[in-house]
Amino acid sequence: MDGFAAVDFGFAREVLQRGIAALYLVAFVSTLNQFRALLGERGLLPAPELLAWAGNSARARRMLRPTLFLRVRYTDRRLVALCVAGIAVSLALVAGLPQLTAPWVPMACFLLLWLGYMSISSIGQTFYGFGWEMLLLEAGFLAAFLGSATQPPPTVIIVLFWWLVIRLEFGAGMIKIRGGREWRDLTALMYHHETQPMPGPLSRQAHLLPAWFHRLEVIGNHVAQLGAPWLLLAPILGLWIPGPVPAIVGAAGAVVVLSTQLWLVITGNFAWLNWATIVLAFSAIGLPLGPPHHLATALPWTIDGLSLPWLVVTTAVGLLYVWLSVPAVRNLFSRTQAMNASFNRWQLANAYGAFGTVTKERIEIVIEGTMDADPATAEWREYGFKGKPGDLRRTPRQFAPYHLRLDWLMWFLPLGRMYEDWFAMLLVRLLEADPRTLRLLGHDPFGGERPRQVRAVAYRYRFSTRAEKRETGAVWVRDRRRLVVRPLSLGTGEDEGGPG
Repeated sequence: MDGFAAVDFGFAREVLQRGIAALYLVAFVSTLNQFRALLGERGLLPAPELLAWAGNSARARRMLRPTLFLRVRYTDRRLVALCVAGIAVSLALVAGLPQLTAPWVPMACFLLLWLGYMSISSIGQTFYGFGWEMLLLEAGFLAAFLGSATQPPPTVIIVLFWWLVIRLEFGAGMIKIRGGREWRDLTALMYHHETQPMPGPLSRQAHLLPAWFHRLEVIGNHVAQLGAPWLLLAPILGLWIPGPVPAIVGAAGAVVVLSTQLWLVITGNFAWLNWATIVLAFSAIGLPLGPPHHLATALPWTIDGLSLPWLVVTTAVGLLYVWLSVPAVRNLFSRTQAMNASFNRWQLANAYGAFGTVTKERIEIVIEGTMDADPATAEWREYGFKGKPGDLRRTPRQFAPYHLRLDWLMWFLPLGRMYEDWFAMLLVRLLEADPRTLRLLGHDPFGGERPRQVRAVAYRYRFSTRAEKRETGAVWVRDRRRLVVRPLSLGTGEDEGGPG
């Protein structure tokens, strides 16, 4: 680092800008494919109804985070247009085209992505109620001020990325220490690989590793989240301590974070959370790119190679973050630490964290349908989901960083959220054989025809042992627990019994 300019972090800027743009690309594609069925005009939780409620009073509008759809009436076509525009801008940034011009151009592109995706997530209700939505928004806002190839990266913005990684990782680590006992007695990972929301192809193999390995996993997690993120700040010492040691220490902290995140990538499906953390950790890996710094310094109206107007803007962003970060700092060291919380309407300087407790057994809600009239003697056939467990012989697939929102919400149902409105509407849409809803699923047992009745059954799932896998070929073993939603039909507009 050289005062106002982070001259050794050109490579970090390239990874940050292109990587964050790639994540926005995934987010907009995910929204394009799923939003209309989940939240569109005929969605499970229609966004127009939320916007109509917010439009009825100033207080309701203040409760809703900023969204363009408060000024422009929501329609599914306008949602598609916004997604297509977001995809186009993201692709340009991934290719690095705006970064070849003045810094104001990539700034405008990232701010458009930030505002566009905030407009979507703000009306996304429970389907967008995940910490990585806030993380993507905050990362996009900061990326707007990294500049372009015409100038070195501003030191203040690089440091703000380190602060983001600290809040993300240290916050998650403290949530775990303050959370379930399993994180303190080192047993959490004996359950996590099996009970996580959406396992991946290697989750079963990870779960079957010996207990001593799982204890090492927890220790490694604590080191990576509680200690390593603070090492990212070491390059700041380079302003006073000559030599490569500060930069090496910062890069070492980044490598620890990267390594643990890669393990999570290959053993689970956490949308873009892990990939975003990997991209952000690259902010501490200092490799210079571009023309020699002394050439830029000689230009008029520049300080350390940064133009004076750009330096004023990025410094203002830094000062804004100092003010916005006060609640986040308090939260990090609070006994009642909040997880995945925003302290302002613009979702900047947020609190992050996940999995403060780990569930010990996996309960899956399986939806079944039938063409028969008598539920007692009916042949019930299961609907299949793309990501969540269902078919016992199917190996879980890798979807991350793509986010299967319906599959994720299904995981929460047995955790006290069984009778939410969206799930009741999902059953109605299945009875209607709604094409958009069916496209969210992996398998429709009725080939697009309307079933006569649907119901929901809770099963306990566990990974098969190696011996069970050799004998039966099954990846999962399950036993039936209970009927949680009795047979429903649309024949008379009434159900055949209601929830069980």
